[in-house]
Amino acid sequence: MTKLSVVLCVHDEERRLGRCLAALDFADEIVLVLDRCTDRSRAVGEAYGAVMVSGVFPLEGPRRAAGMAAASGDWIFELDADEIVSRELAAELRAAITEGGWTYRKVPVDNYVGERVIRHGWGGAFGTSLAARLYKRGSKSWGGERVHPGVRFDGPEGPKLTQPLRHQFAESVSDVFRRLDRYTDLRAQDLREHGGKTGLADNVRRGVQRFWKCYVRRRGWKEGGWGVLISLMAGLYPVISALRVELDRPVGQVQFNLAESEGEPSRLVRAA
Repeated sequence: MTKLSVVLCVHDEERRLGRCLAALDFADEIVLVLDRCTDRSRAVGEAYGAVMVSGVFPLEGPRRAAGMAAASGDWIFELDADEIVSRELAAELRAAITEGGWTYRKVPVDNYVGERVIRHGWGGAFGTSLAARLYKRGSKSWGGERVHPGVRFDGPEGPKLTQPLRHQFAESVSDVFRRLDRYTDLRAQDLREHGGKTGLADNVRRGVQRFWKCYVRRRGWKEGGWGVLISLMAGLYPVISALRVELDRPVGQVQFNLAESEGEPSRLVRAA
Protein backbone atom coordinates (compact mmCIF):
# COMPACT_ATOMS: atom_id res chain seq x y z
CA MET A 1 0.00 0.00 0.00
CA THR A 2 1.29 3.48 -0.90
CA LYS A 3 2.14 5.40 2.29
CA LEU A 4 1.53 9.12 2.84
CA SER A 5 3.44 11.15 5.44
CA VAL A 6 2.37 14.64 6.52
CA VAL A 7 5.32 16.80 7.63
CA LEU A 8 4.94 19.93 9.78
CA CYS A 9 7.64 22.34 10.99
CA VAL A 10 6.62 24.34 14.07
CA HIS A 11 7.97 26.87 16.55
CA ASP A 12 5.81 27.30 19.67
CA GLU A 13 2.51 26.49 17.99
CA GLU A 14 0.61 24.71 20.77
CA ARG A 15 -2.36 27.08 20.41
CA ARG A 16 -3.05 26.13 16.78
CA LEU A 17 -1.40 22.73 16.47
CA GLY A 18 -4.15 20.58 17.93
CA ARG A 19 -6.77 21.74 15.44
CA CYS A 20 -4.37 21.16 12.57
CA LEU A 21 -3.36 17.64 13.67
CA ALA A 22 -6.96 16.61 14.40
CA ALA A 23 -7.72 16.80 10.65
CA LEU A 24 -4.85 14.47 9.66
CA ASP A 25 -6.42 11.08 10.39
CA PHE A 26 -6.20 10.34 6.66
CA ALA A 27 -2.37 10.27 6.83
CA ASP A 28 -0.33 7.13 7.48
CA GLU A 29 2.25 9.13 9.44
CA ILE A 30 2.70 12.58 10.97
CA VAL A 31 6.22 13.99 11.29
CA LEU A 32 6.60 17.02 13.56
CA VAL A 33 9.79 19.10 13.36
CA LEU A 34 10.15 21.09 16.59
CA ASP A 35 12.35 24.13 16.01
CA ARG A 36 13.48 25.57 19.37
CA CYS A 37 10.04 25.00 20.92
CA THR A 38 9.60 26.11 24.52
CA ASP A 39 5.84 25.53 24.82
CA ARG A 40 3.70 22.35 24.79
CA SER A 41 4.00 21.68 21.06
CA ARG A 42 5.75 18.36 21.77
CA ALA A 43 2.98 17.21 24.10
CA VAL A 44 0.34 18.09 21.51
CA GLY A 45 2.23 16.14 18.85
CA GLU A 46 2.66 13.13 21.14
CA ALA A 47 -1.09 13.05 21.74
CA TYR A 48 -1.55 12.46 17.99
CA GLY A 49 1.26 9.91 17.71
CA ALA A 50 3.57 12.11 15.67
CA VAL A 51 7.19 11.23 14.91
CA MET A 52 9.29 13.93 16.58
CA VAL A 53 12.37 15.73 15.29
CA SER A 54 13.85 18.38 17.62
CA GLY A 55 16.63 20.84 16.90
CA VAL A 56 17.77 24.34 16.06
CA PHE A 57 16.93 25.24 12.46
CA PRO A 58 17.49 28.94 11.65
CA LEU A 59 16.89 28.30 7.93
CA GLU A 60 13.68 26.96 6.45
CA GLY A 61 15.38 24.66 3.94
CA PRO A 62 17.31 22.47 6.44
CA ARG A 63 14.27 22.47 8.71
CA ARG A 64 11.99 21.05 6.03
CA ALA A 65 14.71 18.70 4.77
CA ALA A 66 14.99 17.25 8.30
CA GLY A 67 11.27 16.50 8.24
CA MET A 68 11.49 14.83 4.84
CA ALA A 69 14.44 12.72 6.00
CA ALA A 70 12.51 11.53 9.07
CA ALA A 71 9.42 10.56 7.06
CA SER A 72 8.94 6.95 6.00
CA GLY A 73 6.12 7.50 3.51
CA ASP A 74 6.42 7.09 -0.25
CA TRP A 75 4.77 10.51 -0.59
CA ILE A 76 4.99 13.64 1.53
CA PHE A 77 2.46 16.39 2.06
CA GLU A 78 3.87 19.54 3.69
CA LEU A 79 1.72 21.48 6.09
CA ASP A 80 2.00 24.37 8.57
CA ALA A 81 0.26 24.68 11.92
CA ASP A 82 -1.93 27.54 10.64
CA GLU A 83 -3.37 25.35 7.86
CA ILE A 84 -6.30 22.93 7.87
CA VAL A 85 -6.92 20.00 5.50
CA SER A 86 -10.61 19.54 4.65
CA ARG A 87 -12.18 16.10 4.23
CA GLU A 88 -12.48 16.78 0.51
CA LEU A 89 -8.79 17.64 0.15
CA ALA A 90 -7.83 14.62 2.26
CA ALA A 91 -9.74 12.31 -0.10
CA GLU A 92 -8.12 13.95 -3.13
CA LEU A 93 -4.64 13.54 -1.64
CA ARG A 94 -5.22 9.83 -1.01
CA ALA A 95 -6.42 9.37 -4.56
CA ALA A 96 -3.54 11.40 -6.05
CA ILE A 97 -0.77 9.22 -4.61
CA THR A 98 -2.18 6.16 -6.38
CA GLU A 99 -1.64 7.80 -9.76
CA GLY A 100 1.67 7.58 -11.62
CA GLY A 101 3.67 9.67 -14.06
CA TRP A 102 4.42 12.67 -11.85
CA THR A 103 6.73 13.73 -9.01
CA TYR A 104 4.91 16.64 -7.43
CA ARG A 105 1.60 18.47 -7.55
CA LYS A 106 0.42 21.92 -6.50
CA VAL A 107 -2.46 22.57 -4.14
CA PRO A 108 -4.73 25.65 -4.25
CA VAL A 109 -4.64 27.74 -1.06
CA ASP A 110 -7.53 29.71 0.42
CA ASN A 111 -6.07 32.47 2.61
CA TYR A 112 -8.18 33.75 5.49
CA VAL A 113 -7.96 36.91 7.54
CA GLY A 114 -10.24 36.22 10.46
CA GLU A 115 -13.21 34.43 8.91
CA ARG A 116 -12.94 36.17 5.55
CA VAL A 117 -11.37 34.30 2.65
CA ILE A 118 -9.25 36.46 0.34
CA ARG A 119 -8.69 34.72 -2.98
CA HIS A 120 -7.24 37.47 -5.16
CA GLY A 121 -4.13 39.63 -5.12
CA TRP A 122 -1.58 37.29 -3.57
CA GLY A 123 2.06 37.31 -4.65
CA GLY A 124 5.33 39.16 -4.36
CA ALA A 125 6.71 36.89 -1.59
CA PHE A 126 3.81 37.94 0.65
CA GLY A 127 1.46 35.02 0.18
CA THR A 128 0.40 32.50 -2.41
CA SER A 129 -2.79 30.99 -3.74
CA LEU A 130 -1.03 27.89 -5.13
CA ALA A 131 1.72 25.86 -3.46
CA ALA A 132 3.70 22.70 -4.38
CA ARG A 133 3.09 20.61 -1.25
CA LEU A 134 2.58 17.01 -2.40
CA TYR A 135 5.67 15.20 -3.69
CA LYS A 136 7.64 11.97 -3.74
CA ARG A 137 9.95 11.60 -0.76
CA GLY A 138 13.49 12.60 -1.69
CA SER A 139 12.51 14.56 -4.80
CA LYS A 140 12.48 18.07 -3.30
CA SER A 141 15.36 20.38 -2.36
CA TRP A 142 15.39 23.89 -0.92
CA GLY A 143 17.49 27.03 -1.36
CA GLY A 144 19.29 28.80 1.47
CA GLU A 145 16.97 31.80 1.93
CA ARG A 146 15.43 32.46 5.34
CA VAL A 147 11.96 33.24 4.02
CA HIS A 148 10.23 31.49 1.13
CA PRO A 149 13.36 29.67 -0.13
CA GLY A 150 13.49 28.56 -3.73
CA VAL A 151 12.63 24.92 -4.32
CA ARG A 152 13.56 22.32 -6.91
CA PHE A 153 11.91 19.03 -7.82
CA ASP A 154 13.62 16.12 -9.54
CA GLY A 155 10.82 15.03 -11.81
CA PRO A 156 7.71 16.16 -13.70
CA GLU A 157 4.81 18.15 -12.30
CA GLY A 158 1.39 16.57 -12.23
CA PRO A 159 -1.98 18.30 -12.64
CA LYS A 160 -3.04 20.80 -10.01
CA LEU A 161 -5.30 19.47 -7.27
CA THR A 162 -8.79 20.97 -7.13
CA GLN A 163 -9.62 21.11 -3.40
CA PRO A 164 -8.08 24.05 -1.51
CA LEU A 165 -5.99 24.05 1.63
CA ARG A 166 -7.29 26.45 4.29
CA HIS A 167 -4.58 28.85 5.47
CA GLN A 168 -5.20 31.18 8.40
CA PHE A 169 -2.98 33.97 7.09
CA ALA A 170 -3.88 36.44 9.85
CA GLU A 171 -6.56 37.39 12.33
CA SER A 172 -6.43 41.17 11.89
CA VAL A 173 -4.72 44.07 10.13
CA SER A 174 -2.17 44.13 12.96
CA ASP A 175 -1.24 40.52 12.19
CA VAL A 176 -0.62 41.46 8.56
CA PHE A 177 1.81 44.20 9.59
CA ARG A 178 3.57 41.84 12.01
CA ARG A 179 4.04 39.35 9.18
CA LEU A 180 5.53 42.08 6.98
CA ASP A 181 7.91 43.03 9.79
CA ARG A 182 9.04 39.43 10.23
CA TYR A 183 9.44 38.73 6.51
CA THR A 184 11.44 41.88 5.79
CA ASP A 185 13.71 41.25 8.77
CA LEU A 186 14.55 37.76 7.47
CA ARG A 187 14.97 39.03 3.90
CA ALA A 188 17.34 41.75 5.10
CA GLN A 189 19.49 39.13 6.83
CA ASP A 190 19.68 37.19 3.57
CA LEU A 191 20.70 40.32 1.68
CA ARG A 192 23.47 41.08 4.18
CA GLU A 193 24.89 37.58 3.98
CA HIS A 194 24.42 36.69 0.33
CA GLY A 195 24.09 40.02 -1.44
CA GLY A 196 21.34 41.18 -3.76
CA LYS A 197 19.63 44.32 -4.96
CA THR A 198 19.62 46.84 -2.12
CA GLY A 199 19.52 50.12 -4.04
CA LEU A 200 16.50 52.18 -2.96
CA ALA A 201 15.50 53.39 -6.44
CA ASP A 202 15.65 49.90 -7.90
CA ASN A 203 13.56 48.43 -5.09
CA VAL A 204 10.98 51.22 -5.22
CA ARG A 205 10.56 50.37 -8.90
CA ARG A 206 10.21 46.69 -8.05
CA GLY A 207 7.71 47.56 -5.32
CA VAL A 208 5.52 49.50 -7.72
CA GLN A 209 5.64 46.61 -10.20
CA ARG A 210 4.67 44.12 -7.48
CA PHE A 211 1.76 46.27 -6.33
CA TRP A 212 0.49 46.55 -9.91
CA LYS A 213 0.88 42.81 -10.45
CA CYS A 214 -1.07 41.92 -7.29
CA TYR A 215 -3.73 44.61 -7.43
CA VAL A 216 -4.41 44.64 -11.19
CA ARG A 217 -3.13 41.49 -12.87
CA ARG A 218 -4.04 39.21 -9.97
CA ARG A 219 -7.28 41.11 -9.35
CA GLY A 220 -6.68 42.28 -5.82
CA TRP A 221 -9.16 45.05 -6.58
CA LYS A 222 -11.92 42.47 -6.25
CA GLU A 223 -11.21 42.19 -2.50
CA GLY A 224 -11.87 45.85 -1.71
CA GLY A 225 -9.74 47.29 1.09
CA TRP A 226 -8.14 43.95 1.84
CA GLY A 227 -6.93 43.75 -1.75
CA VAL A 228 -5.33 47.18 -1.39
CA LEU A 229 -3.61 46.13 1.84
CA ILE A 230 -2.32 42.78 0.55
CA SER A 231 -1.03 44.36 -2.68
CA LEU A 232 0.57 47.20 -0.72
CA MET A 233 2.37 44.74 1.58
CA ALA A 234 3.70 42.86 -1.45
CA GLY A 235 4.98 46.14 -2.90
CA LEU A 236 6.58 47.28 0.36
CA TYR A 237 8.38 43.97 0.90
CA PRO A 238 11.44 44.68 -1.31
CA VAL A 239 11.57 48.36 -0.31
CA ILE A 240 11.54 47.77 3.45
CA SER A 241 13.93 44.81 3.17
CA ALA A 242 16.47 46.99 1.36
CA LEU A 243 16.02 49.85 3.83
CA ARG A 244 16.60 47.49 6.77
CA VAL A 245 19.93 46.44 5.29
CA GLU A 246 21.05 50.06 5.46
CA LEU A 247 19.25 51.37 8.52
CA ASP A 248 19.61 48.34 10.82
CA ARG A 249 23.41 48.25 10.61
CA PRO A 250 25.05 48.02 14.05
CA VAL A 251 26.56 51.42 14.86
CA GLY A 252 28.75 50.25 17.71
CA GLN A 253 28.63 51.20 21.32
CA VAL A 254 29.34 54.72 22.46
CA GLN A 255 31.71 54.98 25.41
CA PHE A 256 32.84 57.94 27.47
CA ASN A 257 36.45 57.59 28.68
CA LEU A 258 38.21 59.91 31.07
CA ALA A 259 41.63 60.93 29.80
CA GLU A 260 44.55 59.87 31.93
CA SER A 261 46.03 63.37 31.91
CA GLU A 262 44.67 65.59 34.64
CA GLY A 263 42.70 68.47 33.25
CA GLU A 264 42.29 66.98 29.73
CA PRO A 265 38.62 66.92 28.62
CA SER A 266 36.83 63.59 28.20
CA ARG A 267 36.90 62.09 24.71
CA LEU A 268 33.99 60.47 22.94
CA VAL A 269 35.17 57.12 21.60
CA ARG A 270 33.00 55.19 19.14
CA ALA A 271 33.64 51.47 19.15
CA ALA A 272 34.53 49.90 15.82
